[in-house]
Amino acid sequence: MLSRRLYSRLITSAKPVDGFVGAIGNTPLVRINSLSKETGCNILGKAEFMNPGGSVKDRAALFVVEDAERKGLIKPGGTVVEGTAGNTGIGLAHVCRAKGYKCVIYMPNTQSQEKIDLLKMLGADVRPVPAVAFENPDNYNHQAKRFAESLDNAVWTNQFDNTANRQAHIETTGPEIWAQTGGQVDGFTCATGTAGTFAGTTRFLKEASEGRVKSFAADPPGSVIYSYIKSKGKDMVRGGSSITEGIGQGRITANLQPDIDLVDDALKIPDADTIAMLYRLLDEEGIYLGASSALNVVAAYEMAKILGPGKTIVTILCDGAYRYQSRLFSRKWLESKDLLEAIPEHLKKYIVLA
Repeated sequence: MLSRRLYSRLITSAKPVDGFVGAIGNTPLVRINSLSKETGCNILGKAEFMNPGGSVKDRAALFVVEDAERKGLIKPGGTVVEGTAGNTGIGLAHVCRAKGYKCVIYMPNTQSQEKIDLLKMLGADVRPVPAVAFENPDNYNHQAKRFAESLDNAVWTNQFDNTANRQAHIETTGPEIWAQTGGQVDGFTCATGTAGTFAGTTRFLKEASEGRVKSFAADPPGSVIYSYIKSKGKDMVRGGSSITEGIGQGRITANLQPDIDLVDDALKIPDADTIAMLYRLLDEEGIYLGASSALNVVAAYEMAKILGPGKTIVTILCDGAYRYQSRLFSRKWLESKDLLEAIPEHLKKYIVLA
């Protein structure tokens, strides 16, 4: 029989939630112990992989669909269409199943097979297309828009420029971080794709702290955000490519534009640092993260060193590694990306795939 003391620890005040959509949000804020000890800061990761669909994009998916419902853009039995590198599509597929909509996803054919398979398992009509720049009319976003316009009772949710995405984080992610830290947060950093998470969370934390919280954009190679912020809007230099999926950008989206002046600085994170951190977090913390999450943690680590000891830094743990494991833990894939030697020898034991 459980002791009274132990039993009391198992009781929570949380009530049952209403279906899948009710379980989105209110994710834990996890202290990354090894990095916190090393820097003298409190480095915290918002565990977005604990959302019911497995990623931070569950929040945006719910908000863009409910925004379309409120505006009368979609009615029962309709079709939701989106262009996405994966996680927003997965969130939308879940939300569409819960709400009774059909879901069509256009995505670059460079994305991991795990994401494509999961989308199909969730009942989505998945349409991989060649990865081309946004300026190209055959970009996956433009194809999604045209397809939605060809249907009756359909909506293109337009995650990149639909500011309901940003609003999700103004109303949920930012307030959760503020409450979980008791308002004692000094810095926030994460990468941008649509920029909904970064911009919305930055907006809330800046307003709640009356400007005290610093906001640093984290950027992978091949994205223009770093150069744009560093040059104060004068340059948009791409430079290279990255192993990360769903982050990096070649333009300033409508989600980022209203808050770009709130951003204090930017950090460029090399893939070698990202992959090394991914393996380090698995080994030292037991946290199994995707590459974009690992990049965010590198950025938080760098931000802690810039702001100095005693500060509390928060970042986003976007999703888990299981959606990318056939690449990230494959010796052949790591060698093809010249990343094998970026992983310390004592951590190569985790490379279990050929």
